Amino acid sequence: MHEFTLDLKIAAQMPSRKDWRIGTIGAGAIVKGCHQVAYRNAGFNSFGIASQNKSNAAEVAKEFHIPNVYDSWQQLIKDKNIEILDIAVPPDIQLEIVREAVKESDHIKGILCQKPLAMNLEEANEIVLLCEQAGVKLAVNSNMRYDQSIRALKTLLDNNYFGEIVLATIDMRAIPHWQEFLKKYDRLEMLNMGIHHIDTFRYLFGDPEKVTAITRSDPRTKFSHIDGISQYTFQYADGLMATSLDDVWAWQGEGTQKDMYIRWRVEGLEGMAVGEIGWPKFPEKGLSTLKFTSRKFPEQWIEPGWDTVWFPDAFEGTMASLLRAVEEDTLPEINGRDNLHTMATIEALYLSVKEERTVKLSETLLTLK
Repeated sequence: MHEFTLDLKIAAQMPSRKDWRIGTIGAGAIVKGCHQVAYRNAGFNSFGIASQNKSNAAEVAKEFHIPNVYDSWQQLIKDKNIEILDIAVPPDIQLEIVREAVKESDHIKGILCQKPLAMNLEEANEIVLLCEQAGVKLAVNSNMRYDQSIRALKTLLDNNYFGEIVLATIDMRAIPHWQEFLKKYDRLEMLNMGIHHIDTFRYLFGDPEKVTAITRSDPRTKFSHIDGISQYTFQYADGLMATSLDDVWAWQGEGTQKDMYIRWRVEGLEGMAVGEIGWPKFPEKGLSTLKFTSRKFPEQWIEPGWDTVWFPDAFEGTMASLLRAVEEDTLPEINGRDNLHTMATIEALYLSVKEERTVKLSETLLTLK
């Protein structure tokens, strides 16, 4: 039996400085349960926080020993002590905040935006241009790229363990928590949940040549929306197909049993890998898993393990990448310009649904500036 010794590069590469002063805008569940937990675990410096409701910000500040609570996000970004801005607000608000934040580029050197970057490709493009023109590093919190199984899979792909990839699939049967602010949007699943899978396909395989999507409404979700349950397929120039079924109606309710999961599978000419994402178990510690078979290690399954989880540990990676980019004057790993291609893919998927056809990605990429 051959020994498997490859470094799967799961752990985030940390910046030289951990004392960059981070100001967080937002005090919701994702900030409390993921951002601040990850920053504390990594030893990052949460210097200040602001929220629409100051009492919520004060509560998070008390729990995580954040020394400064501001009356407004405007007050926070004007504080000359803030060096890094962590924006964790609904996507329709991010553009307004970035417009003001780039005016403070004398002291704000980097911005981490939540995903989706904006409500549509046009607004996302404006955010990227604003940051580029101001010389502010922009990263996007597409944190599934730091899920441990996806990170490990990327390393295996980069080292050609599976040969030419033929098919990749994600099968999600899980019910996300649709926050109240989503009820005013008609774009629901692909923009706010499927975006994880859409961005992950791009992370693993690059931009598709064309995409096709079909959707239906989620029967348990009472507010109006285009896409509750979604199925979409990426097609690549070399023949690779990557497809995801996102079923957010995964439990019929009281009187029936639950069967929730997110599973992925990648098949190549020289091997294959399968895995499961642990996120549906959150807030319990749900480990993601991976096992693979390859002609490099004949007639066996290899199952590497780890003790970290997507939520909250992946959030160390997204912030660490931004801090390193500020230090080294490079692009963050998940930079705004790259993320525009994820947003362009989402735009193409919605166009596919609207016009009931396959859409070439070039159709939406042409609108970028």
